[in-house]
Amino acid sequence: MKRLPDSELELMMIIWDFDKPVTRFEIEERLGEGRKITATTILSFLSRLQEKGFLAITKEGKNNVYSALIERDEYIQKESRNILERLYQNSAKHFLAALYDGDSLSEEELKELEDFIKEKRREDIQ
Repeated sequence: MKRLPDSELELMMIIWDFDKPVTRFEIEERLGEGRKITATTILSFLSRLQEKGFLAITKEGKNNVYSALIERDEYIQKESRNILERLYQNSAKHFLAALYDGDSLSEEELKELEDFIKEKRREDIQ
């Protein structure tokens, strides 16, 4: 699975949020007025996403409808693994240390991580 550039990932996140097939018009509405992307640029991104195997395009009347072929969780898991391998030598400890040492984790987030680790350990035992 290819890594998506930010512009294409932004569109995929919108499509995933809909959780149903969508039109270019629906995607444009979600982008909002703060993002000045032309319709032709959006169509170009959508075409590239289809070529990469992320989207299926079907015709409904005069409109193209775009459906995700790759699940959000599948992409995020793969991308997270790549980041862990490339930046942190496959070490979750180094990754968490980078977040913690940069004061990026609150006490609540640390507690959430502790709970997550405890839950994973219980799953492994069963």
